[in-house]
Amino acid sequence: MFLLFALLIVLSYRGMIWAVSSEQARELSSTVQDVASGEALMMQSNFFPDDLGYRERMFFYAYDNTGELRHFSRAPQRLEDEVLELIRHGNVPFSDVAVFEHEGNPDKVIMMTAAYVKINGQNVGVVYLGKDINALYKGLTKFSYFLGIVALVALVLAAMAGYYIAGCVMAPMQAAYDRQKQFTADASHELRTPLSVVMASADLLSNDPAVQSPFLRQVLDDVKDEVKKMSKLVGDLLIIARSDNNVESLNMQEFDMSASLRQVLRNMQPLAEQKDIALVGNIAESILWVGDEQKISQLITILVDNAVKYTQNYGTVTVTAEVPRGKKLRFSVADNGIGLAKEDKEKIFGRFYRVDKARSRQMGGNGLGLAIAKDIVDVHHGYIYVDSELGKGTTFTVELSLPKKMGK
Repeated sequence: MFLLFALLIVLSYRGMIWAVSSEQARELSSTVQDVASGEALMMQSNFFPDDLGYRERMFFYAYDNTGELRHFSRAPQRLEDEVLELIRHGNVPFSDVAVFEHEGNPDKVIMMTAAYVKINGQNVGVVYLGKDINALYKGLTKFSYFLGIVALVALVLAAMAGYYIAGCVMAPMQAAYDRQKQFTADASHELRTPLSVVMASADLLSNDPAVQSPFLRQVLDDVKDEVKKMSKLVGDLLIIARSDNNVESLNMQEFDMSASLRQVLRNMQPLAEQKDIALVGNIAESILWVGDEQKISQLITILVDNAVKYTQNYGTVTVTAEVPRGKKLRFSVADNGIGLAKEDKEKIFGRFYRVDKARSRQMGGNGLGLAIAKDIVDVHHGYIYVDSELGKGTTFTVELSLPKKMGK
């Protein structure tokens, strides 16, 4: 908006300069012919009145063919030397009007033109006519400053009005969004208890010897599988809701990052063995770090679980952790799985985004894992990067920084 106002002011200023200059040029072009005609009559009669003295605005100098000054109305004293210098060097145009600005003195702005004095079609002299237009330029400059001030005030008022209107418009939207977040948190919390009851009831029925029907047992297994998926979804929604509402505080303490990484690998080993996937850990010994150990472990679990899910049988998932350099810790989870298309890499951290929806549903994915991972990295003031090529695998790299009060 500011640039737009500035552009409008510049264009207005240039437009006014053009309008005033063209009008003054038209006046000079008309007047110089009248002066030339008058000088022709005086030269023909060889009668020249006294000089007209100094003039504040319009002035002229009439010369004959010998270069002798015959008649004049002198330019203002502060401009005369400049005017005579222009005439002497032949800078004043004929049949045109030129504006001369003194580079070292902004108070010297002159508009000049010239015309031949003719008697019976013969050139007998020349008239140089000029006008001091400095006052006009100053007036236009002051007016442009005035426009700038008006534009600045208008910009401030527009910004204030925009802020007020935006606040009025956004207030209901923000309230609705807050209610939606609170509803998600409340619903997620309230669903945990009935889901736990359903799971406990299904376990009791599964262990009941009276239930012998293979069909009923299959139904119970299906119920437990769906309840597990639902419980995971509810848990993820609760984490997201708490993150949005900033109700979860970090338990910052020093812990052994190496031990956390290896523990995650051990926990994920049974899942990897189901697909004959090799879990490889290139983890330095005793990496001590400061952060929320539980959330960092959750972050690593999400990344390793994601890698195992989207790696084909007999693939490899590698977890690498380097010794911290200064206040930076970097670790990565790499796989040689299906990889990501370029357009998917920019969206995978969005909530409920799934690259292959059919495959994700089959594996129990809900599209919240990487969104939660990103939130965990953000609250630790870190960064997470993804490097992937379709059909060749994916590498997630996490870079964490020490908390400021711990990193001094």
